[in-house]
Amino acid sequence: MKVLIVKTSSLGDVLHTLPAITDAARHIQGLRFHWLVEENFAEIPSWHPAVERVIPFPWRRWRKQFRQAWSQGEPQQFLKELRLVSYNAIIDAQGLLKSAIPARLARGHVWGLDLQSAREPLASLCYHRTLPIARNQHAVNRLRQLFACVFGYPLPTDPPDYGLGPRWTPPPTRDYLVFIHGTTCPSKHWPEKHWQQLAGKLDRRLPIWLPWGNAAEKKRAEAIAATAPHSARVLGSTNLEQLANILAAARGVVTVDTGPAHLAAALETPGICLYGPTDPALVGTLCPSHHHHRGSCPQAPCQKKICPLNKQAVPPPCMEAITPVQVERWLETLK
Repeated sequence: MKVLIVKTSSLGDVLHTLPAITDAARHIQGLRFHWLVEENFAEIPSWHPAVERVIPFPWRRWRKQFRQAWSQGEPQQFLKELRLVSYNAIIDAQGLLKSAIPARLARGHVWGLDLQSAREPLASLCYHRTLPIARNQHAVNRLRQLFACVFGYPLPTDPPDYGLGPRWTPPPTRDYLVFIHGTTCPSKHWPEKHWQQLAGKLDRRLPIWLPWGNAAEKKRAEAIAATAPHSARVLGSTNLEQLANILAAARGVVTVDTGPAHLAAALETPGICLYGPTDPALVGTLCPSHHHHRGSCPQAPCQKKICPLNKQAVPPPCMEAITPVQVERWLETLK
């Protein structure tokens, strides 16, 4: 039985889908998944043992260079590859028009969220069968419920299993911390001075590894490392699999609300996650060894990319309120 999953982005959203696949594979023998995903995240579906084929979707690149892509025949070739297999079921696990349209173009019966459940209600018009999945629950739980409804098995009550255990086995000793300091949303940043203060307190006590994804993040990593010259290490450029290897072997992570935080959770690496404008009950990391620390603010969680109280505040007051001392106390509990 072949099923096409359409979950194109982002990093955290793609990772959120893995437990639902684990559930379905356990309940239905012989179930095999194909996955349509943006090309930047195409590595991730291949990590799950139940996914046998990944179809890269160059949506972001096409938005910028569609004429060039059309002249080179990319969309035509993509459509041909998308329709290569006739599926027993197609699940749009994203609920957006950019996912619903290619789901409908594929060959098979399309399932998705109904008008009240989808992030973009118009997307529900593209499906053959819609399902009501309550929005006021964590994204991982919504997806597990969606898959359970599609395949007709009872909703599992056990903790989510991302299916990455066979690929990444934790080493017997973990001797370094990872600071995940980068995020694309201005309101989610923890102050650079807080990162520096925390690194300074840990200098000579614990090795600190600092990954980065762009020039601005590399500059911040270097500024943090400067305050812990004996312990901090700015890493080189890494792809997703290399980052996963680093996180899987780490003693713990200190992280803001960003995609790699969910990767650390999927790998069961202990972590303290810092939240301000977002609600961890809906989009936070799901891992027994993760601690969520929320910054205080009258409007938190406001879900805004720019702070509504002070549009010039980067980071905003809710993130400023989380102190390095509070994070250090949690780190002292790590074994």
